[in-house]
Amino acid sequence: MRFGPTELIIILVIIILLFGVGRISKIAGELGSGIKSFKDGLQGPKKDEDDKED
Repeated sequence: MRFGPTELIIILVIIILLFGVGRISKIAGELGSGIKSFKDGLQGPKKDEDDKED
């Protein structure tokens, strides 16, 4: 079952009506910072460049 462009637009309009534009942008920002934190956590602690020059 695939969604076409018309269905996606209808779903987007319903979401905007339910939550509002300001709340959606806040949620998207929090989601982005969460993903960034997750990626940083996977890489482990970062070492300084000074430590590598030994």
